[in-house]
Amino acid sequence: MKIKATNKRLFRVIQVMIIIGTLVSANVLFTMVTKTHIWTGHNVLDPRISNSIVHTTVSAKRGEILDRNGTVIAQDTQAYTVIAYVDSSNVDANGKANYVKHPKQVAKKLKTVLTDIDVDQVADTIQNAKDKGLSQTELGSGTKRISKAKMKKIKKLKLTGIDFEQTVTRKYPSTPFASNLVGFAAYDEDKQQIVGKLGLEQTLNKYLSGTQGEVTYQQTVSGDVLPGTTNVIKQAEDGANVKLTLDANLQKTVETQLKKTMKDNDAESAWCVVMEPSTGKVLAWCSYPTFNQNTHKTISTFTDLISESAYEPGSVMKPFTFATAIDTGVYPKDQTYRAGSFLYTYDESTKKITRIQSGTTPYPAISDALGEDFGTITFDQALAYSSNVGICELLANYINYKDYGKYVKKFGFYQKVGTPWIHEVAGQKNLSMPMGYLNSGFGQGSSITILQLMQAYTAIFNNGQMMMPYVVDSITDADTGKTIKKYSPTQVDKPISSDTAKQVRELMSHVLDDGASGEKFKMDGVDMVAKTGTGQIYDSKTGTYKEDTYTSSVMAAAPADDPKVMVYWGMVSDNYLNYSADPFKTIMQAALVYEGVGGQDEENAKKYASWASYTMPSLLNHSVDYAKEQMDGKKVHVVYIGNGTNVMAQYPNANQTINSNDRIFVLTDGNSISMPDMTGWTQKDITAYSQLTGITIKTSGSGKVSSQSVKAKQPITSDSVITVKMK
Repeated sequence: MKIKATNKRLFRVIQVMIIIGTLVSANVLFTMVTKTHIWTGHNVLDPRISNSIVHTTVSAKRGEILDRNGTVIAQDTQAYTVIAYVDSSNVDANGKANYVKHPKQVAKKLKTVLTDIDVDQVADTIQNAKDKGLSQTELGSGTKRISKAKMKKIKKLKLTGIDFEQTVTRKYPSTPFASNLVGFAAYDEDKQQIVGKLGLEQTLNKYLSGTQGEVTYQQTVSGDVLPGTTNVIKQAEDGANVKLTLDANLQKTVETQLKKTMKDNDAESAWCVVMEPSTGKVLAWCSYPTFNQNTHKTISTFTDLISESAYEPGSVMKPFTFATAIDTGVYPKDQTYRAGSFLYTYDESTKKITRIQSGTTPYPAISDALGEDFGTITFDQALAYSSNVGICELLANYINYKDYGKYVKKFGFYQKVGTPWIHEVAGQKNLSMPMGYLNSGFGQGSSITILQLMQAYTAIFNNGQMMMPYVVDSITDADTGKTIKKYSPTQVDKPISSDTAKQVRELMSHVLDDGASGEKFKMDGVDMVAKTGTGQIYDSKTGTYKEDTYTSSVMAAAPADDPKVMVYWGMVSDNYLNYSADPFKTIMQAALVYEGVGGQDEENAKKYASWASYTMPSLLNHSVDYAKEQMDGKKVHVVYIGNGTNVMAQYPNANQTINSNDRIFVLTDGNSISMPDMTGWTQKDITAYSQLTGITIKTSGSGKVSSQSVKAKQPITSDSVITVKMK
């Protein structure tokens, strides 16, 4: 019985093989007799059909980079590469000749749209392709991956023989947007795909890039794919999406204010970081000079000042010297010392620094900034007035040298922070006795990074618990939404006690007193703690410190008793005395509004006296009436887009947290859209509206919308030209 069953199976296999062989033979015979491809219907003797099989890759879609609310920071968008048909036998769909007859003339006309191209080079490229007998050619630099708008302009020129191949390019809708952090990605000719070149685009490339696919197909000599010949060898897998902790609206404010800082102070560089001290979540990260991520033609520096540049920060280091004294129980509270100048000697055998009133010493005297003499003051006042001499007194007469070294290490200075996906440097420690030791206490002689400073200050602002700064919130599968990696707040250490942190914050609150070093940064109605810093800049070329250029900065947190947000703003400029504190104040106010702890504008404060949070409901595919019922009673502003009766899209997405005064957008299935009154809208609101409608809105200024070019209730379309002014 078993033998018979086996014979039957063998017989069936032979039958199948015979059938397949018959079909193949029939296909070959049919083609030989009719001269026609059995699957495509093409004449096999047609000279336009190539005999070769094309094996090529299929690009995976690069993952998006999003802010914490889902606003797109980086994404792949449709683009076009210009091609020229150069074979005189090429015809269009109507049978008319469709090739470039006069290369130079065509190149000149292309130049009217593609201003960066070289006319002679484009003309030569076309002519060389003609000479080689090619059917078509790309045109080189400046003609690849152009925008849809430029493609349409070229089409209007009606240039015979000019066509386009659809491709993709990387787009940054709000550039510059943390340019040195996010970086950029660009098409790599060797790898035949978009590749991260700088910043997070580079470090996260393995997640963002996805996996290329492979296909084979047969094509005509003109490049057309023969139907039915495509064979998918490997499916392309799209890249993962990366969600950051940054807030797009807050980042936009910081970008604008740093641009203003650079311009108003003729600054060499500037920076700002906004962060939650209790979590380490970075809400805004900005390093200037910056660059346009869409063109990235001119990049002044590839160095991110926040993490890749070590500097001598100046007096913003002083609170850590005070924290060490307080935490080790040696702080001379209520005692006084003589400020002005610190002249000292050093005994190598005992490691003792002794202050002297006069005499000869091999060590240069240490003075307070600008030669200021505060007279006899308390140590509490020393921090408020930012006295270098007060720091020297603490380090020489109260703090143990070894203890100081231990606390410096506990605070994480002179070592990499370890923030995921960020390139860092460690800085340089110089605690050698006696000069390095004394100078380090007020932020000179040793170098750190801004990222280290941000982490260390969380210990002071977060009751002793030091949190690691981080910028990547999660990495998710673009198709399924499944989380691949998730990042959470990380406590690195607890270098000081909660009581010490509270005492240091109390000392820092007086930095903003009238006549104190941070008076200009005081904000009406904002209970804040702060410390200013003016640091000298070492010139490696001359081996000396620069005489007229300094770092000027301020570290601040609010509310003073329980900080929810911290801001570090600074610049390098020769205007270190009379610069304005307005950029810092604008950023701090925006940060406070974001955190919902103060600083709300008067209109919203009256409308919604109390702060509330909600979970955004799912409105998609429901009726507009249903949407209104779901949003009823929530202290938010709902904008319904279009005159339809059903919901096609929403912002924010379902299950996201929304807060009082947030603007919610609901796109309906209507066929007409009216211009909304955008007065009071933020950059985040404008971006959300544009993404839902596909309508481009150009902005100028910063803050909130004060005027708009199209009046409210006027009909608008994707072709409408809309500009708004913000202040």
